[in-house]
Amino acid sequence: MQKLFAFATALLLLSISIVAHTEEGGSGHYFPGSMASFMDGVSPSEALIFRLNVLDYDGSFDGDVPVPIAGLAALNVDVKSQAVGLTGFWRPAFEIGENWSYAVSMTIPFVELTVGADVASPADPQGRTIRRSDTDTGLGDILLFPVMLNYTFSPSLSANFRVGIYAPTGDYQKGALANTGKNFWTVEPTAALMYLNPKTGLEASAFFGIDFNSENNATDYQSGEQAHLEGTLAQHFPLWGGGASAGVTGFWYKQIGGDSGSGANFGDFKAKSKGIGPVISYSRKLSNSDLIAEFKWLHESNVEKRPEGDTLFLKIMLKY
Repeated sequence: MQKLFAFATALLLLSISIVAHTEEGGSGHYFPGSMASFMDGVSPSEALIFRLNVLDYDGSFDGDVPVPIAGLAALNVDVKSQAVGLTGFWRPAFEIGENWSYAVSMTIPFVELTVGADVASPADPQGRTIRRSDTDTGLGDILLFPVMLNYTFSPSLSANFRVGIYAPTGDYQKGALANTGKNFWTVEPTAALMYLNPKTGLEASAFFGIDFNSENNATDYQSGEQAHLEGTLAQHFPLWGGGASAGVTGFWYKQIGGDSGSGANFGDFKAKSKGIGPVISYSRKLSNSDLIAEFKWLHESNVEKRPEGDTLFLKIMLKY
């Protein structure tokens, strides 16, 4: 057993995934669209999975309330992010109980992020703003899933629970608009219910999680807890020697705990957002693996105190 875990750790250290971050207040590590469908479930049987991810996000925040970013009070914020990476997942062969399975995962993020905003000029005693734009590229905050549990009710229905831990490994500089890291820890328990009927092809998946954040010691700012719900409703059907699906995906996000700390100068700064868009997928068997690809577009609406924009998300997975 020790050799198996050592092998898994060494293998997963090679994995790469993506996250993108912008503002400090009201956002946290959660990124909409990261968990929403059958591709994000926990395999009930032994599996080794590698997944290529491609992300493009373009958003802006034009409200009258400043956004706290790395100790700055920013207005008229524009955010652009592109990222490419690989996710690693391992479900070992051993069982932990009837209908139960256990897996681990690790992601090492790499991001290119550009943020433009109006910020107060340090040379202006009247506090008038100047337009600034910063770009940061590199390692982000590593995400570990040391606990991923799945319970199979039937061939169509399963439930899973996982605990994610974001480590502050990304680049962070106080006073910089663009940072690939957040400079604080986050623990993210998530529960999911997944229905995929192999006979009718109907899929209905839902993921609910809450993020608990530590304090950013560079700015004395602690982001409040964030709750998020993501889901997918899709129809699967045979196509080109494999299987395809088409449907709709969406998310709901709300900060349920206020920001705190001596650096939280704008009050509790609770943010909220929701988004919806189409999702398509394609899968087929290769010689010794399964190939699955998924593409989604999420358009945000009813956004408060965080940028509003569009996300394009492509996932390509090999399952051994």
